[in-house]
Amino acid sequence: MSQRILVVGPSWIGDMVMAQSLFIDLRARHPNAVIDVLAPPVTASLVARMPEVDTVLESALRHGEFAWGKRRAEAARVKTGRYDQAIVLQRSAKAALVPWLAGIPQRTGVRGEMRYGLINDVRTLDTARYPLKAEHYALLGLAGDGDALAPITYPRLAVDTDNQAALTARFGLDLSRPIVGFAPGAAYGPAKAWPASHFAELAARLDDDGWACWIFGSAADRELADAMKTAAPRHGVDFAERTRLTDVVDLAALATHFVGNDTGIMHLASAAAPSVIGLYGSTDPDYAPPLAPRAQRLWRGMDCSPCRERRCPFGHQACLSELSVDDVLLACQQPGTPAIRALHAAHGYH
Repeated sequence: MSQRILVVGPSWIGDMVMAQSLFIDLRARHPNAVIDVLAPPVTASLVARMPEVDTVLESALRHGEFAWGKRRAEAARVKTGRYDQAIVLQRSAKAALVPWLAGIPQRTGVRGEMRYGLINDVRTLDTARYPLKAEHYALLGLAGDGDALAPITYPRLAVDTDNQAALTARFGLDLSRPIVGFAPGAAYGPAKAWPASHFAELAARLDDDGWACWIFGSAADRELADAMKTAAPRHGVDFAERTRLTDVVDLAALATHFVGNDTGIMHLASAAAPSVIGLYGSTDPDYAPPLAPRAQRLWRGMDCSPCRERRCPFGHQACLSELSVDDVLLACQQPGTPAIRALHAAHGYH
């Protein structure tokens, strides 16, 4: 009988994208296995773009919600899948409850908050040998703790060309000129955000040079997207609040470059766009870099970085405010040139 594996997926967009490296590895090593993913609604649509996964089970639970009754009901639904193993990607005790309640015999995960017994196949992470978050997910799919991990395959989401053509027609997109996609938001907190004025200046300069500027975001990014569209009156397209996550995948695949903060949309674009420029301040580009075919990481590497805080502890946010527009413009126009002072070389990964 084929092995049946349930992966309890993460809630954050970027994390779910990086989890695809695990799914790819599992499928390569267990070609006949059933690989299903339990995912919250916000990321379930992305899993449907991952051909390695058989079925997406959409969770009824919201992020951070305990909801004992809902978890029991979800466990009853999961139990019908007769899974042999659950791989829990989140570190919280809540995330491990459903596989435990469902009676899945092998429950794999890293040591987390007070979940002894909930996780009965505890794995350790050699972060010096495997620095990438995507590698940390892939390690959970190995047969045993301490097994060596082969070089991972980076995430690559399937592109729906029919939807891509429909979006091109719907928005009247001009594909004859070079295109830069933008992810200027930072849902985690402002410490991850390159200044709005910098994004607007970059859009203006690219617009003057004939580049199309495609701006993506949520309702929280409305003011920022408006400012960038105003700064790029000739070739700017404002997609904020007008696209689904899967639409971002299909549109990012058309871009020449994609520029964004270290946020979910940037990592989503990395799994579809040919070239991504990630802007880093409070976070570590060697932990969660853009995993695009061509990637540039811009980071000033200050003594206080990476602080991983939601807001700058010192109030100046110099790690990003002093990351110049000239550097990001050069990364678009002359990728990889030594003139990009903030260009961060790859370290510890290929």
